[in-house]
Amino acid sequence: MVSSWYMLIPVLFPAAAGIAVAAGRPSSAVRKMLVSCSLGINCLLLIPVLLSGELEFRLFSLSRDLPVFLKADDTGKFFAALMSFVWFVVGIYSFEYMAHERHLDRYYACYLMTSGVLTALCLSGSIITFYMFYEMMALLTVPLVVHTMEKDAVAAGIKYLIYSILGASLALLGIFLLSGYVTSFSFTPKGVLNPETAGEGRNTVLIAAMMLIVGFGTKAGMFPLHGWLPTAHPVAPAPASAVLSGIITKTGVLGVFRVVYELIGAETLRGTWVQMAFLGLTIFTVFSGSLLAYREKLLKKRLAYSSVSQVSYVLFGLATLTPLGVVGALLHVCAHSLIKDTLFMSAGAIIHQTGKTRVEELNGIGKQMPKVMICFTVVSLGLVGIPPCLGFVSKWYLAQGSLAAAGVPQWLTWLGPAVLLISALLTAGYLLSPAIHGFFPPKDLPAEDLTRREPGAVMLVPMACFMLLSVLLGIFPGGLIRLFSNIAAAIL
Repeated sequence: MVSSWYMLIPVLFPAAAGIAVAAGRPSSAVRKMLVSCSLGINCLLLIPVLLSGELEFRLFSLSRDLPVFLKADDTGKFFAALMSFVWFVVGIYSFEYMAHERHLDRYYACYLMTSGVLTALCLSGSIITFYMFYEMMALLTVPLVVHTMEKDAVAAGIKYLIYSILGASLALLGIFLLSGYVTSFSFTPKGVLNPETAGEGRNTVLIAAMMLIVGFGTKAGMFPLHGWLPTAHPVAPAPASAVLSGIITKTGVLGVFRVVYELIGAETLRGTWVQMAFLGLTIFTVFSGSLLAYREKLLKKRLAYSSVSQVSYVLFGLATLTPLGVVGALLHVCAHSLIKDTLFMSAGAIIHQTGKTRVEELNGIGKQMPKVMICFTVVSLGLVGIPPCLGFVSKWYLAQGSLAAAGVPQWLTWLGPAVLLISALLTAGYLLSPAIHGFFPPKDLPAEDLTRREPGAVMLVPMACFMLLSVLLGIFPGGLIRLFSNIAAAIL
């Protein structure tokens, strides 16, 4: 058992390391050592928090009724562990990819500080604490998008910031509307609505709920505020694209999870227009994101549209308000983070080694970069939902959760799995076609397009690590299923 104040260490340590990088302007070798050691040590520092019971540490109070505090519950521990691990592995990958980039002190300073803020966000004990770190995270990730400082990158960074502010403003307005109908702002299983006032102000509570869902859903890429994803990804460096898709979108998912299940409560929303609208938005986003990805020819933009679709799989599971749906959603959080990071790192390796950015240019890429394309192909199968990958397990639970949903029209419970199936077919079309053409190119392809251009181990090992994990967790998902079933049982 560790003391509650210990939760500050994995928050402050990477933030201090980021400040050291920014202020010290170290040499390339020192910077790599500082970044890798800081991220690796931070993963180790988080282990005592993960192994402890439920911890709570008050940071300060905005007023007598508004404490800002950290709380280590099972949900927060899972998200913190996933984000810290992925952040560390992608950070290692970035050393080779970013070797010839400028402004690396700024990039890695923000990268390290964001790691600490993400840990604090995951361990936030109230919506006020969560919102504070959520805004900090948005500001710190803007430099990752605009890193190259080219015109397109700056424009994408501005768009990302505008969408972030708009989504956060909607969420903040929702918090204000809820203030008169809750007993506290602390995250509590099954919600904190005041039964005396919430009944009279039911319409206001539902409007506030929808504002919070759409507001935090912005970061998760849910329609209609999804436009920042396909704009930011093509211009950001591949490591930044990987964490934006694999991790930053999950902060929006966590926000929606906390609001629906630990602030308002599933019973309040079940069968209401809010649940119908939430389900409708996620289903539409799943389908439209897959369709847009299928039509897109720019590789990283295709993967960005894919993220729009796949993260809404998670939101769809949360919208079912069923234990199976919640388990499927959390499984897909893990699956998508591992898979999509691998896909973006693979795309980055292709761009880094060959300069090719468009799908039609990838004929024969499997001959040039077989190890990269094996990683790309295996995780693509996982994203489609082919066993034994974790993506199959998560989608199975999502479909079962939809069919078990109560309080919604039966046609809607069937529409969800049907759209998931259509999306899976589209996913196979837009991800497996580059793999097929990469390994089986036309016979008249020029010889220079078949020259081996495999990246170094610093880029290959992180990709292989995520690929193997996505398969192994699909073969042995029992531990995750038990953890997520316990979480679902506590909140429903």
